[in-house]
Amino acid sequence: MGLGLMLVVIGLIYWRTKDPRWRQLSFFWVKVYALIFAIGVATGVVQEFEFGTNWAEYSRFVGNVFGSLLAAEGVFAFFLEGGFLGLMIFGGNRLGPRMWLLATFLVVFGAHLSALWIIMANSWMQTPAGFTIAATPLPARAVMTDFWQTVFTPSFIPRLLHVWVASWTVGSALLLSVGAWYLLKKRHLDLAKSMVALALPFFVVFAFLNVSLSGSEQAREVAGNQPIKLASMEGLWESQSCAPAYVVGWVDQEARTTTGISIPCLLSFLVAYDLNATVEGLNSFGAEPIPPVNLVFQAYHAMVGLGFLFVPIALVALLLFFWKRRLYESRWMLRILVVTVFLATAAITAGWWTAEIGRQPWIVYKVLETAKAGSPVLGGVDVLASLIMFIVLYAILFVLFLYLLNAKIQAGPEPLESAETAAVSSLPDTFRDVFRRHPRAG
Repeated sequence: MGLGLMLVVIGLIYWRTKDPRWRQLSFFWVKVYALIFAIGVATGVVQEFEFGTNWAEYSRFVGNVFGSLLAAEGVFAFFLEGGFLGLMIFGGNRLGPRMWLLATFLVVFGAHLSALWIIMANSWMQTPAGFTIAATPLPARAVMTDFWQTVFTPSFIPRLLHVWVASWTVGSALLLSVGAWYLLKKRHLDLAKSMVALALPFFVVFAFLNVSLSGSEQAREVAGNQPIKLASMEGLWESQSCAPAYVVGWVDQEARTTTGISIPCLLSFLVAYDLNATVEGLNSFGAEPIPPVNLVFQAYHAMVGLGFLFVPIALVALLLFFWKRRLYESRWMLRILVVTVFLATAAITAGWWTAEIGRQPWIVYKVLETAKAGSPVLGGVDVLASLIMFIVLYAILFVLFLYLLNAKIQAGPEPLESAETAAVSSLPDTFRDVFRRHPRAG
């Protein structure tokens, strides 16, 4: 989603200015987008099969609710995204700037629409609503009773906004990283400066939105709907007013203590805009099960720490950019920008760990336990063998992805004439024949 947004902006700039630099960048980044899309499909489609193989009880229990949301994602989003992907990748100069931009926009719109349905389904697992438990015929299962309550669960909008903004942050960081690397290597200097000048304002805005809007809104949502998760995120054991927020720390779950550096009253202010607001601690929930608190605590603080780190990085880079364009010559700052995309990816990963581990031991919060959601025919050896297989497979795909991505970046943008020729030669023969007979086809 993040790189897609940057592609749309690049296409808009070329359409308005007709500057060939932006067209050259479009050809380059479309290839990178195709690689990212391919690895996303290859790794993501596995989960669709796991619902039937590893999570049969979960699929049976929530199928009436969850199935409709995933089906809608495929019908309304994935087909749109996949349908126009070929036009975006292979259209090149044969579609013309407007049609190519339209194809790119529809692919990116489909990606955002896909995220909407997926987050909608995942949010229902976090804060289930709009359903009832049907006891007959046995076994019991969740049945949707109100579609709008199901899709607009209390956690849906804050989580969707947070995912969108975080993805946009990674997309702008990727352009910054590649542009900064080219500047350090003294290669493709005009294109590198264009990438940095384009991506930096977006990165600044998204960095501030992450900490000031989307992140804080989600924290308040968690406080209202999943107080055990919130207490785990902050390692808070006793309910208290003027509750502190930890900067760094360590949780001893057996001793039920948290040690570290904290800011007094900050947690109370974040969840209620009131320094004296009372926040529930884990001890107040009695015998209710709680997640692995230290793991949730560390993942959450890694996400927050990295999110706040992006703000000074963005501001310093922006200051150097406007101060006689010294950013282009500041090697220390360019090195920081190169690694920023890796930090942004780590922040997103830590955020998902916080969300998914933080609701444990529930797979559907306070409705279905994770331990009861697996396939009953699977034994420990089966699960271990499949996990080892997927770890090996995903490791191979990860190495292959990094190799191909690095190769494309090392090669850099092709000269515009070569890129346009390649765009036509990469088409299937039948399409190529049509374009040769009708140069303005499409």
